Amino acid sequence: MTARSHRSVDGVLLLDKPVGLTSNAALQTVKRLYQAKKAGHTGSLDPLASGLLPVCLGEATKLSGPLLNADKAYRFTCRLGVTTTTGDAEGEIVVSRPVGPLDRARIEAALRRFVGPIQQIPPMYSAVKRDGQPLYKLARKGIEVERAPREVTVHELRLLRQDAEELECELRCSKGTYVRTLAVDLGAALGCGAHVSALRRTAVEPYDATRMVALEALRECAERDGPTALDRWLLPLDSTVAHWPAIRVAGDSAFYLRQGQAVLAPRAPAQGWVRLYEGEQRFLGIGEILDDGRVAPRRLVRCRDT
Repeated sequence: MTARSHRSVDGVLLLDKPVGLTSNAALQTVKRLYQAKKAGHTGSLDPLASGLLPVCLGEATKLSGPLLNADKAYRFTCRLGVTTTTGDAEGEIVVSRPVGPLDRARIEAALRRFVGPIQQIPPMYSAVKRDGQPLYKLARKGIEVERAPREVTVHELRLLRQDAEELECELRCSKGTYVRTLAVDLGAALGCGAHVSALRRTAVEPYDATRMVALEALRECAERDGPTALDRWLLPLDSTVAHWPAIRVAGDSAFYLRQGQAVLAPRAPAQGWVRLYEGEQRFLGIGEILDDGRVAPRRLVRCRDT
């Protein structure tokens, strides 16, 4: 694709990433199909994982921060009785042991131990960096280093299904939560060990899985109708922060906001982050309420009607 074929396209695509593809490979495919000048994703999914990967195109890349920091939801399957080097099915088996009898009450009691603020040690097979180098590169060399625990929050952890060798669970959690680590820790709490055998992301606040589109559907549409036909799946820029309070300004206030200056706004909340609009519909970007009550622009986008 030549530079001349690039086009300006703005919006958010809710991609259903398939198993076996890295998040970056999925991103580059979407960018190529849309012939977009600029694109970025909002938090990686492992190749083993499938599901919701919001892809920001054009001006939406300026608003990826809230999605990176957002709560997430997953469905995952734990294979009981087997631990692996990576905490998932891609790793080598470290230990296999009999699972033994596990009733639902014992499993749910173990799950409750991981609800709320918890400490997690990032796995060696992760993108966390030590001295500028991702941990997974060290792990591939057989090097293990000490990692500081991190606090994350599990809002909900629910058992959906169990059989002799597997548990299927539903998880809603804060950013930075490692599902693989959670499965390993759950297996340890049950006394049999475990690893993640399947993982699917079902939500990235404020988005859920209902409007996802498969990569194959995008390919077929682009081949049949061209790249502009794909725009039907794009959500507007302000959808990234649709759950935030809205501030609407006009006249001089809108002008000064666009120049990067803080302004007083009617009916503004006392604190926090807000969506900024000129009039009823023209989305300007996102702002923050200052201590003196003014709203300061933080990330502005090219003006467009939404």
